[in-house]
Amino acid sequence: MDMAGYKPEEVRRLIRKGIIKEPTTGMCKGYVQGNLVILPEKLAYDFLLFCQRNPRSCPLLEVSDAGSRTFSLTAKGSDLTTDIPRYRIYEDGVYTRESTDVSELFDEYQKTKGKLVSFLIGCSFTFEAELLEADIPVRQLEEGVNVPMYNTNIPCVPAGMFSGNMVVSMRPIPHHQVPEAVAITGAMPKVHGAPIQIGYPEVLGIKDISRPDYGDSVTIKEGEVPLFWPCGVTPQAVVMNSRPSFAITHAPGHMFITDMKNSRLK
Repeated sequence: MDMAGYKPEEVRRLIRKGIIKEPTTGMCKGYVQGNLVILPEKLAYDFLLFCQRNPRSCPLLEVSDAGSRTFSLTAKGSDLTTDIPRYRIYEDGVYTRESTDVSELFDEYQKTKGKLVSFLIGCSFTFEAELLEADIPVRQLEEGVNVPMYNTNIPCVPAGMFSGNMVVSMRPIPHHQVPEAVAITGAMPKVHGAPIQIGYPEVLGIKDISRPDYGDSVTIKEGEVPLFWPCGVTPQAVVMNSRPSFAITHAPGHMFITDMKNSRLK
């Protein structure tokens, strides 16, 4: 089903009911999508500092009140424990399972171990609508798959207990449209901004571009160049490297859709 024209509140309601379970790429055209990280309150300052030191990978859109289950500034009435199609749960840095609803887990943790704080981080899905408006192809939308994402050899600036390497997303762009794609995305720093690398995956430590670490492989056609953007899956790599006692994130490609228009990020 094509959901580009749906309103965010409508899509969040369908996700909450379990009707939508797939990646959110292409949904709610013109509205900002975000990555989710939920951590114990005692780790919130360290992670906030990590985001401030690494704004390309982790551009903050909102931080919840401690214990809150909503992002009240960007999506009033939302429930961040049910309004994402798929979540990942980590214990001591180990990815243990996925779920379509983490409300009971969230509430139980707060009853027994303390408050949780949620972070909403900008997502490159947001700028895809701008690329399409300029007639620049977005391959994973054409092929109906998740965007390819890769671990890299680029270290993030550590903060407190958090450290690790950047994750990037890749989109193949026709050679003659690369400057325009760079300019369009560079004007949106709150959703990762311009590419971090153009055309040379080996420089990032990517050995086989056809085998992404997250998401799906896409076709790179003759005359196209792979462009790599900082990615909001970086916190998941950082969680696995830093091993906090508990964390919940979105599953790669399954984002939180806000009520905020893309135009607010330019």
